[in-house]
Amino acid sequence: MRTAVAELQDEDLAQPSGCTGWLVRDLVCHLIIDAQDVLITLVTPAEAEPTRDALTYWEVATTPPTGDDPLGALIVRLAAAYEEPWLLKFHLDDVGSAAGRAAELADPGLRVGTKDEVLTAGNYLSAYVLEWTLHHLDLIAHLPGAAAPPAESLARSREMLEKIAGTSFPTSLSDQDALLIGTGRRAPTDAERAELGEVAIRLPFVLR
Repeated sequence: MRTAVAELQDEDLAQPSGCTGWLVRDLVCHLIIDAQDVLITLVTPAEAEPTRDALTYWEVATTPPTGDDPLGALIVRLAAAYEEPWLLKFHLDDVGSAAGRAAELADPGLRVGTKDEVLTAGNYLSAYVLEWTLHHLDLIAHLPGAAAPPAESLARSREMLEKIAGTSFPTSLSDQDALLIGTGRRAPTDAERAELGEVAIRLPFVLR
């Protein structure tokens, strides 16, 4: 994902993202904050027993975000403060690479605290595989030439979404399409809706 952002042209940052109300630059700013959260969480040890794992970390809602919440509005203002596009991309690469190194060095069994919950570092980072795969898809939603997420990330994220939602998507759907449709990032076609059957009634599975 860092590579995909680094390869964006300046004008790409002004394109819409797959996140309602956010341009690509706003999403990149959000990714910077995500990377900071990873760094903070990995150095916030907890003594209590884990209360969540990589799947129960997520809560499922049925209403997609509108982009009007205070945090979303703050992200837009922060992103606009990066007057030069290269500064925004540099900050993500800088903080993102640090978060990646911290993840590689972390003991998977270490208990860490975040959002008033306790997880092992391994489960916490696994949850972020889904988070960042979905946001990678948001990043390229209107940028057809941009690099897609790795196949293994898409496959793992689909597996996690199916377990979280307690359902399976048709094998005829690619991993990418299952994630986009399953989380409400795009509507299914009539043919896809027919294949989804009763699952279509439950869509979308909005993760937060």
